[in-house]
Amino acid sequence: MIKVTLKPGKDTSLRRFHPWVFSGAIDTIDQKVEEGDLVEVYDSENSYLGTGHCQIGSIAVRVFTFEQETIGLAFWKSKIQQAYNFRHSIGLAENSATNVYRLLYAEGDGLPGLVIDYYNGTAVLQTHSIGMHLVKDQVVDALQQVYGDQLKAVYDKSEETIPKQSFVKAKNGYLFGQLHSNEVLENGYKFFVDWEAGQKTGFFIDQRENRELLARYSKGKAVLNTFCYTGGFSVYAARAGARIVHSVDSSKKAIELTDKNIRLNEIDENIHQSFVSDVFDFLNGKENTYDIIVLDPPAFAKHRDAKHNAIQGYKRLNAEAIKQIKPGGLIFTFSCSQVVDRYSFNSAVMAAAILAGRKVRILHSLSQPPDHPVNIFHPEGEYLKGLVLYVE
Repeated sequence: MIKVTLKPGKDTSLRRFHPWVFSGAIDTIDQKVEEGDLVEVYDSENSYLGTGHCQIGSIAVRVFTFEQETIGLAFWKSKIQQAYNFRHSIGLAENSATNVYRLLYAEGDGLPGLVIDYYNGTAVLQTHSIGMHLVKDQVVDALQQVYGDQLKAVYDKSEETIPKQSFVKAKNGYLFGQLHSNEVLENGYKFFVDWEAGQKTGFFIDQRENRELLARYSKGKAVLNTFCYTGGFSVYAARAGARIVHSVDSSKKAIELTDKNIRLNEIDENIHQSFVSDVFDFLNGKENTYDIIVLDPPAFAKHRDAKHNAIQGYKRLNAEAIKQIKPGGLIFTFSCSQVVDRYSFNSAVMAAAILAGRKVRILHSLSQPPDHPVNIFHPEGEYLKGLVLYVE
């Protein structure tokens, strides 16, 4: 196996089980290496540290095991079995009311570069590294062994996630089986998931617990769900007894998905209405209309160079919502931008409250659910931040 040796003193983070090796930490590589190659990492004293995939960029190696072991089908099956067992232990796998969950969350489950979501018999995988993409067939075999007959299909959705400059040209498609059913259950609610054409893997699984929290506050309220996508928050609010629910998205396709999910859950058309509109345009002039506003925008920043503009975007969006909401209203506000940390997001919301000139209290600090676990040695895995605000 290819051997990567680190410079003296550059082994500290790996000894603390952080899974990234940065290019500047590498002293030598004992043979020619290609992106995606399997490599073993050693310290300057020739002690083994970990095994991972090599890649081009500032993160040169993504480590997926800190034990010197054979990497093959048995290894991948063991990792996926561990991930499944964890989901089972927290009440997600084999749950009659919920058959959609994240099975494997990259570094959070010890497999950097690999994400797998489970949708009622279909596993949708995304590879974010060349190394993981090259072993996807073994991953599919491992999934079949772990799930048995329960697994009907595996869909590869990596075309959007593989680095564009790579020699690998990923193409979305079924690696096993065929379309079985697009309908899933989440806490007893029905949703149509389009993993072939939808965003990410088709559904924002990470908001499951936050949707439940919204339902607790929604009875008898007028609720606005902005950037609604598939209407998850809208379904929960309406089924919880909201007086009216409005869903807004600039995408016509998203609104069509929302309307489909509203119908699936047999929600009275007099309660729900959807709008194809820019969110800022829609909010303008809506003062004292809504008791609850949900702000769940797409990532405003996907790299550090865009962080400043993203923070300004969150500030502007939250200021507008704080200005418009009824006195005593609630705002569920989120950021899924990984490069915007919790402190920066909270600061942007505080600046928005100052700009709006209203008194605001924080009722809840929100994050991603346990099937998106954050490895304590890899805090970068926390990407979803949220607040529930009470506006006087």
